[in-house]
Amino acid sequence: MTHVRAVHPDRFTVVGNHLVQHPGLSLTAIGLAAHILSLPEGAPVDIRSLAERFPEGRERIAFALRELETHGYLRRVRERTESGRIATRTYAHHLPVHVPAVPGPAAAPRARRPVSRPSGDARTAPREEDRGAGRAEPVPPVTTPAPSAPSAPAPATTPPASPAGADRLGPPGADATPRPRDDKAVALLAGLRRNDARLTLSRRDVYRLAPAVTAWFDVGAGASTVLHTLTSGLPAVLESPAALIAYRLREQLPLPLPLPEPTAPPVRPATAPHSMWNCDGCDRGFRAAEPGLCRDCRAVPAARYAA
Repeated sequence: MTHVRAVHPDRFTVVGNHLVQHPGLSLTAIGLAAHILSLPEGAPVDIRSLAERFPEGRERIAFALRELETHGYLRRVRERTESGRIATRTYAHHLPVHVPAVPGPAAAPRARRPVSRPSGDARTAPREEDRGAGRAEPVPPVTTPAPSAPSAPAPATTPPASPAGADRLGPPGADATPRPRDDKAVALLAGLRRNDARLTLSRRDVYRLAPAVTAWFDVGAGASTVLHTLTSGLPAVLESPAALIAYRLREQLPLPLPLPEPTAPPVRPATAPHSMWNCDGCDRGFRAAEPGLCRDCRAVPAARYAA
């Protein structure tokens, strides 16, 4: 590859190699970041405006914006304007910044584990988190216990339980096992990302929400009805897809279908009676479809034949 370079006197944008050669970003995210950095201040960079400008579609553009947020090149903040309206302001960073963690309850400080060192080593070493701050704390020497005395295991630290942390799901454990009757619900939840990439759920979320989808199936709702309920009218900024899906499954559960009303047996239409005819044998009147002999006259020849 050979560069054919030219000087740009105006209308150019400086983009760092840390962005255009980022090993963790997709090509769509890198190109979208370069486009955003070239825009003037106040230009709209929401999903709808970008989808009208580029042919990639809303799903790919939304996924690329989340990539840039994850790697610190983009930050979207909900702010209140002067008129009192809530709007989303986007901050584009030319240099990646540290992405803050999701706000939540303050966690208890973790217990500091003792560092095992050979016997007699009492040197001081800076901690890993203090090297960047320029200060070092002395590490107390730790003596190795005798082989005959069993060492007590370090107490395990558990995060404090809080109502806000109760909805946060950890890695799947032994209890995250789907029931056999929830297989159809698991397949529906796992396939939501085909409609919108933002609805990608973890395995733990899928197993937790599967019984709620099965409840919809039990009341007579079809898979298309559940899929329309979970994917239509999604907000522009979707922070927790699992919480949104759980809310819709719980609050919009329909009533069971009513039993069909019993139907009366069909009534046979009344047929018109046959016409009146005079018997050719006894001249007596009788009803029949066509003229001829009456019933008694038809029976006489048969009786004579039997005799």
